[in-house]
Amino acid sequence: MKFDLSYLQPKERASFGLRALYEAAGCRKYHMGRFEEYGLYQENRSFLSSEQVITFTDLDGRLLALKPDVTLSIAKTAQPAAGETLKYYYHENVYRPSAESHTFKEISQMGLEMLGAVGEAQVQQTVRLAAQSLGQMGAAWVLEVSHMGYLFGLLDALAVPENARPALLGSLREKNAHELRAAAKAAGLDDAGAETLCGLLSLCGGYEETLTRAEAFCKNDRMRAAAAELRALAEPLEAAGGSIRLDLSLAGEMEYYNGLVFQGYLRGLPRPLLKGGRYDRLMQKFTPGADAIGFAVYLDELDRLSAPLPPVQQQKTEKTMLNVALPKGRLGDKVYDLLARIGYGCTEDYNATRKLVVENPAAGIRYFLVKPSDVAIYVEHGAADVGIVGKDILTEASADVYELLDTGLGKCRMCVAAPADYQDDPSRPVRVATKFVNIAKNYYASMGRDIDIIKLNGSIELAPILGLSDVIVDIVETGTTLRENGLKVVTEFLPISARFIANKASYQFKHKEMDEMLEKLRDTLQEAAK
Repeated sequence: MKFDLSYLQPKERASFGLRALYEAAGCRKYHMGRFEEYGLYQENRSFLSSEQVITFTDLDGRLLALKPDVTLSIAKTAQPAAGETLKYYYHENVYRPSAESHTFKEISQMGLEMLGAVGEAQVQQTVRLAAQSLGQMGAAWVLEVSHMGYLFGLLDALAVPENARPALLGSLREKNAHELRAAAKAAGLDDAGAETLCGLLSLCGGYEETLTRAEAFCKNDRMRAAAAELRALAEPLEAAGGSIRLDLSLAGEMEYYNGLVFQGYLRGLPRPLLKGGRYDRLMQKFTPGADAIGFAVYLDELDRLSAPLPPVQQQKTEKTMLNVALPKGRLGDKVYDLLARIGYGCTEDYNATRKLVVENPAAGIRYFLVKPSDVAIYVEHGAADVGIVGKDILTEASADVYELLDTGLGKCRMCVAAPADYQDDPSRPVRVATKFVNIAKNYYASMGRDIDIIKLNGSIELAPILGLSDVIVDIVETGTTLRENGLKVVTEFLPISARFIANKASYQFKHKEMDEMLEKLRDTLQEAAK
């Protein structure tokens, strides 16, 4: 009986195809055990996505860990000779914490690493293989490319202090112009410097057109060298097929990647399927003078491809539909009225029906009516392409999304409030009542203050009145409820308004529709502000 690959699940088929691809490229399979000495991760914490690892003591008393990362182990053991290039691929499982399940998750990866003498030819081959890996999957794909040298060069040109750079990188990763500008000012940049840094967000789009603008934007030799490396990739990438985008705001982990970085997306998946880049600094910790570049394919993401399409995606429409998670309530009504005025209205009044999905195929728009606290979840997981959500909910959820616009709607602030006669007692932990547990923890952690959290879901103001807590952390709009209950604002620490967010994968495939909506939305909001 002939074996038919069509019977396999998508990730099983992918593993066969990728293995054949990497073998044909001259790569050797690298196999390793599940365990690694914990000391390796302790000494290289800055190179891990999370410091949390599963540890245990073996029969000889050594502290071991289940591998949270493959690249670190390969870099430690490869040891290429001077002038030698080692080409490896692997198929391994790693173990990382999962925010959704609050436990550890076993993740299946295939990847490719080139170590030692890594020149232009090796870089081009690696990126070409990354594109070909996406092409193996049988669906539309996008490879997004950037260069950390270009980004670091701009930060150097603007004289941004080292300790201020992580906050700037975080805002860049979110495409968050509003908070990037604020972080730039906090880092000591003047208005012109802040605007120059925000200009990086516009260097995103088709490879050739964006690269031409990026070359004109260069401020120093480091940026020009990065642009030249990206220019050398233009022809090999063009021959790879698929969609290649250049996004110079794509920021990898600052201490991990030092040069080219790239991510691959597949239509129908909510997160990147492939991530990679150049990591010379990590390699040189183990082999002085050696360089390295590689990528990983997250095979478990492909499980979604075997699930049936949801009903809303089975409907055929002439226009590309933009799926919007709209919060129920006053904010959602304001946002819908705003979007309807700029051409995104529906003939059906969602307030006059019990339907949770309303749409206008002619306008290319579909609204999902969801609980405000769920908006970020729908967008992060790809059920919706974009959404409108309060900054409080977005921060509490730590959602991995693009924050494309601060609409300015629903303005209020996150505060610490307490009885009028409250005096902090530093000899004991502060008892804090809140429904924003993560926001409260992070705020007090930034002060180095020990707290006891009491999670409540309603009538937060009652907690200090009854002695359940010392203070509350909650949203304050006018302060009337606080005053009427004998409470006062102690500290305001987070301004809140409604933000326009986007799923990172949806942005790759529907960026034209999103950008068009954003442009109209900005114009309307600016007119209203006059």
